[in-house]
Amino acid sequence: MSGIKAGSGVNDGASTEGWLDELRSAYLYRIVATAESGTPREALFNSLALEAEGQARIWADRNNAGRLPAFEPDVRTRVVAALIRRYGPRRLRGMLAAMKVRGLSVYSHAEPGHPLPTSIEDMAKRHRGVASGGNLRAAVFGVSDGLVSNCSLILGVAGAQSAPSMILLSGVAGLLAGAFSMAAGEFVSVRSQREMFEYQIALEKAELDEYPEEEAQELALIYTARGLASEDALRLARAAIADPARALDVLAREELGLNPDELGSPWGAAISSFLAFAGGALLPLLPWLFMTPGQALLGSMLLSALGLFGIGATISLFTGRSAWRDGLRMLAIGAAAGALTWSIGKLLGVNLN
Repeated sequence: MSGIKAGSGVNDGASTEGWLDELRSAYLYRIVATAESGTPREALFNSLALEAEGQARIWADRNNAGRLPAFEPDVRTRVVAALIRRYGPRRLRGMLAAMKVRGLSVYSHAEPGHPLPTSIEDMAKRHRGVASGGNLRAAVFGVSDGLVSNCSLILGVAGAQSAPSMILLSGVAGLLAGAFSMAAGEFVSVRSQREMFEYQIALEKAELDEYPEEEAQELALIYTARGLASEDALRLARAAIADPARALDVLAREELGLNPDELGSPWGAAISSFLAFAGGALLPLLPWLFMTPGQALLGSMLLSALGLFGIGATISLFTGRSAWRDGLRMLAIGAAAGALTWSIGKLLGVNLN
């Protein structure tokens, strides 16, 4: 297949952009189908390529088809295609969703024995409760990052035989620098994810308005690939498309493989990350605020050890393993990091002096 490069300026407008998007998607569908050669997903993505080409013809008919040049994939599309060939489509789900490749939910819910949806209610209920667990996990690891990094920093500066005021200053600087860095990273990450999601939903809404039956056919292909009988898949897809209140949500989950419930507020994510990191980083710093210099170092190590063990025990909630095992493992990791930075600080302090 060949195609027009994005941004060429030929026949600008909604029809041309829709035509270009569909042919770009069809090109990538065939690349994915080739990568899935020999699996049930090969037929799905070849069928989705045909659907995309059919939708491109609808856009072309609404434009002046005679003025549209042959399609040629642009540089971005070629790069994504090369990555698919190299790493496979499963690892590139987020990137493929941004490139308007549908049917990605088969990689999330294609496991043998996974219950298939049989009604609109099933589709609405299936993803509930996921986001809260993810937020708790992120908070635990944010506290862990803050504790290990600031404890290591404080021990490294203390190992260099620095003045207590310098150790305190370093700890405060480490807390603020790390917390602001975590917050900025989370803000950019969540904001970028939301922008991609909002853009893809806008595309889905435009397509739903233009050709609802073709969208239902696409959705039915996905359900069929996951084991539902063709007639039942089409019935379920048409029921989803016919319900405006849920159609976009269903399309986001089933065609894009996106879960709208997992997309939080960028500011909320940034503030949560800041507080989680700062909370962990504060533990090894507290003794230097309230104890004499002679007691502060020991107090910092003891408080950090308790925090590390507690974090490890909390992580066991996600691993299903023993709280003692995960707590001691986290303590050992933190102790190793602290001992290493202490030794480096000691060596640098001797050399500098």
